[in-house]
Amino acid sequence: MLKSRIKYSTAKFVTSAPDITRLPADEGIEVAFAGRSNAGKSSALNALTNQKLARTSKTPGRTQLINTFELDAEKRLIDLPGYGYAKVPLEMKIKWQKSLGEYLQKRDSLKGLVVLMDIRHPLKDLDLDLIEWAVGCEIPVLALLTKADKYAQGKRKSEVLQVRKALAELGGDIKVHAFSSLKGIGLTDLAWTLDDWFLGPYVKEVPAEAE
Repeated sequence: MLKSRIKYSTAKFVTSAPDITRLPADEGIEVAFAGRSNAGKSSALNALTNQKLARTSKTPGRTQLINTFELDAEKRLIDLPGYGYAKVPLEMKIKWQKSLGEYLQKRDSLKGLVVLMDIRHPLKDLDLDLIEWAVGCEIPVLALLTKADKYAQGKRKSEVLQVRKALAELGGDIKVHAFSSLKGIGLTDLAWTLDDWFLGPYVKEVPAEAE
């Protein structure tokens, strides 16, 4: 059972919006999931919430709208349109990119960005653009290197260290973890990072000294 301060299994679908004008009121706290169309965003959300919250597909690019899932009245998870997949019409790709860009630039309630990248192909140009944008806006980033079960433990650690080193040059608040929705790798790291974004850093209470 996932040990976290927030019960993510209570998440429920609210709306699918073509643009930010159709989203819930811009208040409270939102954490957004973004990544290339084959990075495994929907699978990560489903693993976090322990339910089939987001639709998965063998065809990359299925997430074409901004999907909103509510944890409570003040906390939301956002599944952003996938980017970078070539086998869709150019007109549709431009539309997706526009809705993604508007959300990232104009949504004040966005307080954290989870960027998902296939551990075998991390840090493509669009991934770096997204992370650099977040750093420039002082939004914390969690880079999840997905499909980590494809590598043995030693190779996973090596890839994580390389990505951490590359992203450290950008400055900003960036964490990097290996992740596998299939094996549960990195699931606790994901939940605890989101806990901090939604609730603030965990502060362990120190017992008062006996008088």
